[in-house]
Amino acid sequence: MRQSNNLSTRLLFTANLAVFSIGLGFAVRAAIADDLRVRLFDVIDATQSAAMVGQALGMTFLGFAFTLLLGSSLLDLIGAKRLLVFSALSNLIGSSLVLLASLRTIDGQTYYWVLLGLMLTGLGWGGVEAAVNPLVASLDPEHKVKRLNRLHAWWPAGIVAGGLLSLLLKWQSLPWQMNLLVLWIPSILILFLVRGQSFPVTERVAQGVTYGEMCRELLRRPQFLVFLACMWLTTSSELAPGQWVDMTLSHTVGMSGIFILIYVSSLMFVLRHFAGVLAHKLSSIGLLWLSSLLAALGLFALSRAQSPVMAVLAATVWGAGVCFMWPTMLAVVSERFVRGGALALGLMGFTGGMAIQFLLPVLGRVFDDAKILAAGGADQLTRLSAEQQAQVIQIASRESFQMIGWLPLLLLPIFAAIWLHDRVRRNRAGQAAGELA
Repeated sequence: MRQSNNLSTRLLFTANLAVFSIGLGFAVRAAIADDLRVRLFDVIDATQSAAMVGQALGMTFLGFAFTLLLGSSLLDLIGAKRLLVFSALSNLIGSSLVLLASLRTIDGQTYYWVLLGLMLTGLGWGGVEAAVNPLVASLDPEHKVKRLNRLHAWWPAGIVAGGLLSLLLKWQSLPWQMNLLVLWIPSILILFLVRGQSFPVTERVAQGVTYGEMCRELLRRPQFLVFLACMWLTTSSELAPGQWVDMTLSHTVGMSGIFILIYVSSLMFVLRHFAGVLAHKLSSIGLLWLSSLLAALGLFALSRAQSPVMAVLAATVWGAGVCFMWPTMLAVVSERFVRGGALALGLMGFTGGMAIQFLLPVLGRVFDDAKILAAGGADQLTRLSAEQQAQVIQIASRESFQMIGWLPLLLLPIFAAIWLHDRVRRNRAGQAAGELA
Protein backbone atom coordinates (compact mmCIF):
# COMPACT_ATOMS: atom_id res chain seq x y z
CA MET A 1 0.00 0.00 0.00
CA ARG A 2 2.82 2.39 0.88
CA GLN A 3 4.50 1.69 -2.47
CA SER A 4 1.22 2.43 -4.27
CA ASN A 5 0.81 5.70 -2.36
CA ASN A 6 4.38 6.71 -3.22
CA LEU A 7 3.70 5.92 -6.87
CA SER A 8 0.53 8.04 -6.86
CA THR A 9 2.35 10.91 -5.12
CA ARG A 10 5.17 10.90 -7.66
CA LEU A 11 2.76 10.70 -10.59
CA LEU A 12 0.66 13.54 -9.19
CA PHE A 13 3.80 15.66 -8.76
CA THR A 14 4.78 14.99 -12.37
CA ALA A 15 1.24 15.82 -13.54
CA ASN A 16 1.20 19.03 -11.48
CA LEU A 17 4.56 20.11 -12.91
CA ALA A 18 3.35 19.40 -16.44
CA VAL A 19 0.24 21.56 -15.91
CA PHE A 20 2.43 24.24 -14.28
CA SER A 21 4.62 24.24 -17.41
CA ILE A 22 1.71 24.87 -19.78
CA GLY A 23 0.44 27.67 -17.52
CA LEU A 24 3.93 29.13 -17.69
CA GLY A 25 3.76 28.96 -21.48
CA PHE A 26 0.39 30.72 -21.49
CA ALA A 27 1.84 33.59 -19.46
CA VAL A 28 4.90 33.83 -21.70
CA ARG A 29 2.73 34.08 -24.83
CA ALA A 30 0.55 36.76 -23.21
CA ALA A 31 3.67 38.67 -22.11
CA ILE A 32 5.33 38.66 -25.54
CA ALA A 33 2.16 39.27 -27.60
CA ASP A 34 2.63 43.03 -27.78
CA ASP A 35 6.38 42.61 -28.39
CA LEU A 36 5.59 40.37 -31.35
CA ARG A 37 3.20 43.02 -32.69
CA VAL A 38 5.50 46.02 -32.21
CA ARG A 39 8.97 44.55 -32.80
CA LEU A 40 8.24 41.97 -35.49
CA PHE A 41 4.85 42.23 -37.15
CA ASP A 42 4.65 46.05 -37.34
CA VAL A 43 7.86 45.88 -39.36
CA ILE A 44 6.26 43.40 -41.76
CA ASP A 45 2.80 45.04 -42.07
CA ALA A 46 1.67 47.67 -39.55
CA THR A 47 -1.94 47.63 -40.80
CA GLN A 48 -2.37 43.90 -40.11
CA SER A 49 -0.04 43.41 -37.15
CA ALA A 50 -2.73 42.68 -34.52
CA ALA A 51 -4.40 40.15 -36.81
CA MET A 52 -0.99 38.52 -37.27
CA VAL A 53 -0.61 38.30 -33.49
CA GLY A 54 -4.07 36.76 -33.22
CA GLN A 55 -3.25 34.23 -35.93
CA ALA A 56 0.08 33.38 -34.31
CA LEU A 57 -1.47 32.89 -30.87
CA GLY A 58 -4.28 30.97 -32.50
CA MET A 59 -1.76 28.51 -33.93
CA THR A 60 -0.91 27.54 -30.36
CA PHE A 61 -4.50 26.51 -29.79
CA LEU A 62 -4.65 24.72 -33.15
CA GLY A 63 -1.63 22.64 -32.15
CA PHE A 64 -3.17 22.10 -28.72
CA ALA A 65 -6.47 20.90 -30.19
CA PHE A 66 -4.82 18.59 -32.73
CA THR A 67 -2.56 16.83 -30.23
CA LEU A 68 -5.28 16.59 -27.62
CA LEU A 69 -7.66 14.92 -30.07
CA LEU A 70 -5.08 12.53 -31.52
CA GLY A 71 -3.33 11.89 -28.20
CA SER A 72 -6.55 11.15 -26.34
CA SER A 73 -7.74 8.80 -29.08
CA LEU A 74 -4.48 6.83 -28.97
CA LEU A 75 -3.56 7.31 -25.30
CA ASP A 76 -3.96 3.65 -24.37
CA LEU A 77 -1.71 2.70 -27.30
CA ILE A 78 0.91 5.45 -26.94
CA GLY A 79 0.96 5.71 -23.16
CA ALA A 80 0.98 8.81 -20.93
CA LYS A 81 4.76 8.65 -20.49
CA ARG A 82 5.49 9.01 -24.21
CA LEU A 83 2.97 11.85 -24.49
CA LEU A 84 4.69 13.77 -21.69
CA VAL A 85 8.11 13.26 -23.33
CA PHE A 86 6.66 14.50 -26.62
CA SER A 87 5.19 17.53 -24.86
CA ALA A 88 8.46 18.50 -23.20
CA LEU A 89 10.39 18.25 -26.47
CA SER A 90 7.72 20.24 -28.36
CA ASN A 91 7.93 23.09 -25.84
CA LEU A 92 11.73 23.12 -26.02
CA ILE A 93 11.85 23.21 -29.82
CA GLY A 94 8.87 25.56 -30.24
CA SER A 95 10.14 28.22 -27.85
CA SER A 96 13.59 27.99 -29.48
CA LEU A 97 12.11 28.63 -32.94
CA VAL A 98 10.28 31.79 -31.76
CA LEU A 99 13.52 32.95 -30.13
CA LEU A 100 15.49 32.39 -33.35
CA ALA A 101 12.78 34.17 -35.38
CA SER A 102 13.22 37.29 -33.24
CA LEU A 103 17.01 37.26 -33.58
CA ARG A 104 17.25 36.86 -37.36
CA THR A 105 16.68 39.68 -39.88
CA ILE A 106 12.97 40.50 -39.93
CA ASP A 107 11.35 39.65 -43.24
CA GLY A 108 8.35 37.77 -44.60
CA GLN A 109 9.72 34.46 -43.29
CA THR A 110 9.81 35.72 -39.70
CA TYR A 111 6.05 35.41 -39.44
CA TYR A 112 6.13 31.74 -40.44
CA TRP A 113 8.94 30.95 -38.01
CA VAL A 114 6.79 32.39 -35.20
CA LEU A 115 3.73 30.46 -36.41
CA LEU A 116 5.63 27.18 -36.44
CA GLY A 117 7.23 27.80 -33.06
CA LEU A 118 3.97 28.68 -31.35
CA MET A 119 2.20 25.75 -32.98
CA LEU A 120 4.84 23.41 -31.52
CA THR A 121 4.29 24.85 -28.03
CA GLY A 122 0.59 24.19 -28.62
CA LEU A 123 1.36 20.57 -29.51
CA GLY A 124 3.19 20.29 -26.21
CA TRP A 125 0.25 21.82 -24.35
CA GLY A 126 -2.18 19.36 -25.92
CA GLY A 127 0.07 16.43 -25.08
CA VAL A 128 0.06 17.41 -21.42
CA GLU A 129 -3.73 17.67 -21.27
CA ALA A 130 -4.18 14.36 -23.13
CA ALA A 131 -1.87 12.58 -20.68
CA VAL A 132 -2.62 14.05 -17.24
CA ASN A 133 -6.43 14.41 -17.24
CA PRO A 134 -7.17 10.67 -17.68
CA LEU A 135 -4.23 9.88 -15.39
CA VAL A 136 -5.59 11.89 -12.45
CA ALA A 137 -9.16 10.71 -13.11
CA SER A 138 -7.96 7.09 -12.89
CA LEU A 139 -5.97 7.71 -9.68
CA ASP A 140 -9.05 8.96 -7.77
CA PRO A 141 -12.25 8.20 -9.73
CA GLU A 142 -14.53 8.98 -6.76
CA HIS A 143 -13.49 12.63 -6.44
CA LYS A 144 -13.02 13.87 -10.00
CA VAL A 145 -14.24 17.45 -9.54
CA LYS A 146 -11.96 17.91 -6.55
CA ARG A 147 -8.90 16.22 -8.08
CA LEU A 148 -9.12 17.80 -11.54
CA ASN A 149 -9.64 21.27 -10.09
CA ARG A 150 -6.62 20.80 -7.80
CA LEU A 151 -4.57 19.52 -10.73
CA HIS A 152 -5.52 22.53 -12.83
CA ALA A 153 -4.78 24.89 -9.96
CA TRP A 154 -1.18 24.51 -11.11
CA TRP A 155 -2.14 26.11 -14.43
CA PRO A 156 -2.71 29.54 -12.83
CA ALA A 157 0.33 28.91 -10.62
CA GLY A 158 2.40 28.66 -13.80
CA ILE A 159 0.78 31.83 -15.12
CA VAL A 160 1.68 33.70 -11.93
CA ALA A 161 5.31 32.54 -12.16
CA GLY A 162 5.56 33.46 -15.84
CA GLY A 163 3.85 36.81 -15.35
CA LEU A 164 6.08 37.81 -12.43
CA LEU A 165 9.14 36.82 -14.40
CA SER A 166 8.06 38.92 -17.39
CA LEU A 167 7.60 41.94 -15.11
CA LEU A 168 11.04 41.34 -13.60
CA LEU A 169 12.61 41.23 -17.05
CA LYS A 170 10.91 44.52 -17.99
CA TRP A 171 11.97 46.11 -14.71
CA GLN A 172 15.58 45.10 -15.35
CA SER A 173 15.29 46.25 -19.01
CA LEU A 174 16.32 42.79 -20.18
CA PRO A 175 15.47 41.51 -23.68
CA TRP A 176 11.87 40.31 -23.99
CA GLN A 177 13.12 37.11 -25.65
CA MET A 178 14.35 35.87 -22.27
CA ASN A 179 10.73 34.99 -21.48
CA LEU A 180 11.07 32.17 -23.98
CA LEU A 181 14.09 30.67 -22.24
CA VAL A 182 12.00 30.08 -19.12
CA LEU A 183 10.01 27.38 -20.89
CA TRP A 184 13.12 25.23 -21.10
CA ILE A 185 13.35 24.65 -17.33
CA PRO A 186 10.14 22.66 -16.60
CA SER A 187 10.44 20.82 -19.91
CA ILE A 188 13.87 19.48 -18.97
CA LEU A 189 12.63 18.58 -15.47
CA ILE A 190 9.71 16.59 -16.92
CA LEU A 191 12.07 14.62 -19.16
CA PHE A 192 14.01 13.55 -16.06
CA LEU A 193 10.95 12.87 -13.89
CA VAL A 194 9.19 10.46 -16.27
CA ARG A 195 12.25 8.23 -16.52
CA GLY A 196 11.62 4.97 -14.69
CA GLN A 197 8.02 5.80 -13.75
CA SER A 198 5.19 3.31 -14.27
CA PHE A 199 1.89 4.83 -15.35
CA PRO A 200 -1.46 3.15 -14.55
CA VAL A 201 -3.98 2.18 -17.23
CA THR A 202 -6.87 4.56 -17.84
CA GLU A 203 -10.22 4.21 -16.09
CA ARG A 204 -11.81 2.83 -19.26
CA VAL A 205 -9.23 0.06 -19.61
CA ALA A 206 -9.46 -0.77 -15.89
CA GLN A 207 -13.23 -1.28 -16.29
CA GLY A 208 -12.80 -3.52 -19.33
CA VAL A 209 -14.57 -1.16 -21.76
CA THR A 210 -13.46 -1.75 -25.34
CA TYR A 211 -12.44 1.02 -27.74
CA GLY A 212 -15.59 0.44 -29.80
CA GLU A 213 -17.78 0.69 -26.70
CA MET A 214 -16.02 3.94 -25.80
CA CYS A 215 -16.89 5.45 -29.19
CA ARG A 216 -20.49 4.20 -29.09
CA GLU A 217 -20.94 5.72 -25.62
CA LEU A 218 -20.39 9.19 -27.08
CA LEU A 219 -22.26 8.69 -30.34
CA ARG A 220 -25.48 7.35 -28.82
CA ARG A 221 -25.92 10.09 -26.21
CA PRO A 222 -26.87 13.50 -27.68
CA GLN A 223 -26.17 15.24 -24.39
CA PHE A 224 -22.46 14.90 -25.12
CA LEU A 225 -22.89 17.29 -28.08
CA VAL A 226 -24.45 19.82 -25.72
CA PHE A 227 -21.40 19.67 -23.48
CA LEU A 228 -19.12 20.10 -26.50
CA ALA A 229 -20.99 23.30 -27.39
CA CYS A 230 -20.70 24.49 -23.79
CA MET A 231 -16.97 23.76 -23.83
CA TRP A 232 -16.59 26.05 -26.86
CA LEU A 233 -18.16 28.90 -24.90
CA THR A 234 -16.54 28.28 -21.49
CA THR A 235 -13.07 28.08 -23.01
CA SER A 236 -13.65 31.26 -25.02
CA SER A 237 -14.76 33.03 -21.85
CA GLU A 238 -11.62 31.99 -19.95
CA LEU A 239 -8.65 31.61 -22.28
CA ALA A 240 -9.28 34.21 -25.01
CA PRO A 241 -9.43 37.16 -22.55
CA GLY A 242 -6.40 35.80 -20.68
CA GLN A 243 -4.33 35.60 -23.85
CA TRP A 244 -5.50 39.02 -25.09
CA VAL A 245 -5.35 40.89 -21.78
CA ASP A 246 -1.92 42.49 -22.20
CA MET A 247 -2.77 43.55 -25.75
CA THR A 248 -5.79 45.49 -24.48
CA LEU A 249 -5.74 46.55 -20.83
CA SER A 250 -2.19 47.87 -21.11
CA HIS A 251 -3.62 50.53 -23.41
CA THR A 252 -7.00 51.21 -21.75
CA VAL A 253 -6.47 51.45 -17.98
CA GLY A 254 -2.91 52.68 -17.70
CA MET A 255 -1.40 49.50 -16.23
CA SER A 256 0.20 46.37 -17.62
CA GLY A 257 -2.34 43.67 -18.45
CA ILE A 258 0.13 41.16 -17.05
CA PHE A 259 -0.63 42.54 -13.57
CA ILE A 260 -4.27 41.60 -14.10
CA LEU A 261 -3.30 38.16 -15.38
CA ILE A 262 -1.08 37.53 -12.34
CA TYR A 263 -3.75 38.71 -9.93
CA VAL A 264 -6.54 36.63 -11.51
CA SER A 265 -4.31 33.56 -11.71
CA SER A 266 -3.40 33.86 -8.02
CA LEU A 267 -7.12 34.03 -7.24
CA MET A 268 -7.79 30.97 -9.38
CA PHE A 269 -5.02 28.96 -7.72
CA VAL A 270 -6.64 29.47 -4.32
CA LEU A 271 -10.28 29.04 -5.37
CA ARG A 272 -9.74 25.82 -7.32
CA HIS A 273 -8.82 24.07 -4.08
CA PHE A 274 -12.40 24.68 -2.89
CA ALA A 275 -14.14 23.38 -6.03
CA GLY A 276 -15.09 20.09 -4.36
CA VAL A 277 -16.89 21.88 -1.51
CA LEU A 278 -18.75 24.24 -3.85
CA ALA A 279 -19.75 21.46 -6.22
CA HIS A 280 -21.10 19.47 -3.26
CA LYS A 281 -23.28 22.41 -2.19
CA LEU A 282 -24.45 23.57 -5.63
CA SER A 283 -23.84 20.48 -7.80
CA SER A 284 -21.29 20.55 -10.61
CA ILE A 285 -23.76 22.08 -13.08
CA GLY A 286 -24.87 24.65 -10.54
CA LEU A 287 -21.24 25.66 -10.10
CA LEU A 288 -20.90 26.07 -13.87
CA TRP A 289 -24.05 28.23 -14.02
CA LEU A 290 -22.73 30.53 -11.31
CA SER A 291 -19.35 30.64 -13.04
CA SER A 292 -20.95 31.75 -16.31
CA LEU A 293 -22.89 34.54 -14.63
CA LEU A 294 -19.80 35.92 -12.88
CA ALA A 295 -17.70 35.58 -16.05
CA ALA A 296 -20.21 37.62 -18.08
CA LEU A 297 -20.42 40.36 -15.47
CA GLY A 298 -16.65 40.51 -15.11
CA LEU A 299 -15.93 40.64 -18.84
CA PHE A 300 -18.39 43.45 -19.49
CA ALA A 301 -16.90 45.40 -16.59
CA LEU A 302 -13.36 44.79 -17.85
CA SER A 303 -14.21 46.02 -21.33
CA ARG A 304 -15.44 49.30 -19.85
CA ALA A 305 -12.82 49.77 -17.13
CA GLN A 306 -10.99 53.11 -17.35
CA SER A 307 -8.79 52.94 -14.26
CA PRO A 308 -6.55 50.36 -12.58
CA VAL A 309 -8.92 50.11 -9.60
CA MET A 310 -11.94 49.33 -11.80
CA ALA A 311 -9.85 46.85 -13.81
CA VAL A 312 -8.86 44.96 -10.65
CA LEU A 313 -12.44 44.86 -9.34
CA ALA A 314 -13.78 43.65 -12.68
CA ALA A 315 -10.99 41.09 -12.98
CA THR A 316 -11.91 39.72 -9.54
CA VAL A 317 -15.44 38.98 -10.70
CA TRP A 318 -14.26 37.53 -14.02
CA GLY A 319 -11.56 35.42 -12.36
CA ALA A 320 -13.97 34.01 -9.78
CA GLY A 321 -16.26 33.08 -12.67
CA VAL A 322 -13.87 31.40 -15.09
CA CYS A 323 -11.85 29.82 -12.29
CA PHE A 324 -13.75 26.51 -12.24
CA MET A 325 -14.84 26.27 -15.87
CA TRP A 326 -12.19 24.13 -17.58
CA PRO A 327 -11.57 21.47 -14.89
CA THR A 328 -15.23 21.24 -13.88
CA MET A 329 -16.35 20.75 -17.49
CA LEU A 330 -13.85 17.89 -17.77
CA ALA A 331 -14.99 16.40 -14.45
CA VAL A 332 -18.68 16.60 -15.38
CA VAL A 333 -18.09 14.82 -18.69
CA SER A 334 -15.88 12.20 -17.04
CA GLU A 335 -18.62 11.54 -14.45
CA ARG A 336 -21.51 11.40 -16.91
CA PHE A 337 -19.71 9.53 -19.70
CA VAL A 338 -17.45 7.16 -17.80
CA ARG A 339 -17.28 4.69 -20.68
CA GLY A 340 -16.20 7.54 -22.95
CA GLY A 341 -12.78 7.39 -21.30
CA ALA A 342 -9.87 9.51 -22.50
CA LEU A 343 -11.63 10.12 -25.84
CA ALA A 344 -14.43 12.08 -24.14
CA LEU A 345 -11.91 14.28 -22.31
CA GLY A 346 -9.86 14.69 -25.47
CA LEU A 347 -12.84 15.80 -27.55
CA MET A 348 -13.73 18.36 -24.91
CA GLY A 349 -10.23 19.80 -24.93
CA PHE A 350 -10.11 19.69 -28.75
CA THR A 351 -13.32 21.71 -28.91
CA GLY A 352 -11.94 24.27 -26.47
CA GLY A 353 -8.70 24.61 -28.40
CA MET A 354 -10.47 25.07 -31.72
CA ALA A 355 -12.69 27.73 -30.16
CA ILE A 356 -9.70 29.88 -29.25
CA GLN A 357 -7.93 29.18 -32.55
CA PHE A 358 -11.02 30.62 -34.23
CA LEU A 359 -11.62 33.49 -31.81
CA LEU A 360 -8.13 35.02 -31.47
CA PRO A 361 -7.74 35.89 -35.18
CA VAL A 362 -11.26 37.39 -35.06
CA LEU A 363 -10.18 39.56 -32.13
CA GLY A 364 -7.12 40.59 -34.11
CA ARG A 365 -9.22 41.61 -37.13
CA VAL A 366 -11.62 43.59 -34.92
CA PHE A 367 -8.60 45.33 -33.37
CA ASP A 368 -7.09 46.21 -36.77
CA ASP A 369 -10.39 47.36 -38.29
CA ALA A 370 -11.10 49.60 -35.30
CA LYS A 371 -7.53 50.92 -35.43
CA ILE A 372 -7.79 51.86 -39.10
CA LEU A 373 -11.25 53.38 -38.66
CA ALA A 374 -10.14 55.49 -35.69
CA ALA A 375 -7.08 56.67 -37.62
CA GLY A 376 -9.20 57.76 -40.59
CA GLY A 377 -7.85 55.14 -42.98
CA ALA A 378 -4.87 52.85 -43.50
CA ASP A 379 -2.83 55.61 -45.14
CA GLN A 380 -3.32 57.92 -42.17
CA LEU A 381 -2.26 55.28 -39.65
CA THR A 382 1.46 55.67 -40.31
CA ARG A 383 1.27 59.47 -40.20
CA LEU A 384 -0.11 59.79 -36.68
CA SER A 385 1.86 61.28 -33.83
CA ALA A 386 2.78 59.11 -30.85
CA GLU A 387 -0.08 60.59 -28.81
CA GLN A 388 -2.58 60.03 -31.62
CA GLN A 389 -1.37 56.46 -32.11
CA ALA A 390 -1.89 55.79 -28.39
CA GLN A 391 -5.48 57.04 -28.64
CA VAL A 392 -6.15 54.88 -31.69
CA ILE A 393 -4.73 51.77 -30.02
CA GLN A 394 -6.85 52.47 -26.93
CA ILE A 395 -10.03 52.58 -29.01
CA ALA A 396 -9.08 49.39 -30.86
CA SER A 397 -8.21 47.62 -27.60
CA ARG A 398 -11.57 48.40 -26.02
CA GLU A 399 -13.61 47.34 -29.04
CA SER A 400 -11.78 44.02 -29.46
CA PHE A 401 -12.30 43.14 -25.79
CA GLN A 402 -15.99 44.06 -25.65
CA MET A 403 -17.07 41.35 -28.08
CA ILE A 404 -15.99 38.54 -25.72
CA GLY A 405 -18.39 39.58 -22.96
CA TRP A 406 -21.43 38.15 -24.72
CA LEU A 407 -20.16 34.56 -24.82
CA PRO A 408 -20.79 33.40 -21.22
CA LEU A 409 -24.33 34.84 -21.32
CA LEU A 410 -25.21 32.12 -23.85
CA LEU A 411 -24.31 29.47 -21.27
CA LEU A 412 -26.79 30.59 -18.61
CA PRO A 413 -29.99 29.08 -20.12
CA ILE A 414 -28.16 25.88 -21.14
CA PHE A 415 -26.72 25.16 -17.70
CA ALA A 416 -30.00 26.21 -16.06
CA ALA A 417 -31.92 23.64 -18.16
CA ILE A 418 -29.44 20.86 -17.34
CA TRP A 419 -29.47 21.82 -13.66
CA LEU A 420 -33.27 21.71 -13.56
CA HIS A 421 -33.36 18.39 -15.44
CA ASP A 422 -30.90 16.84 -12.98
CA ARG A 423 -32.92 18.05 -10.00
CA VAL A 424 -36.20 16.68 -11.40
CA ARG A 425 -34.55 13.33 -12.12
CA ARG A 426 -33.08 13.11 -8.60
CA ASN A 427 -36.46 13.94 -7.05
CA ARG A 428 -38.15 11.23 -9.10
CA ALA A 429 -35.47 8.73 -8.15
CA GLY A 430 -35.91 9.67 -4.49
CA GLN A 431 -39.69 9.25 -4.70
CA ALA A 432 -39.31 5.86 -6.40
CA ALA A 433 -36.89 4.71 -3.71
CA GLY A 434 -39.29 5.90 -1.01
CA GLU A 435 -42.18 3.97 -2.55
CA LEU A 436 -40.11 0.80 -2.72
CA ALA A 437 -39.15 1.20 0.92
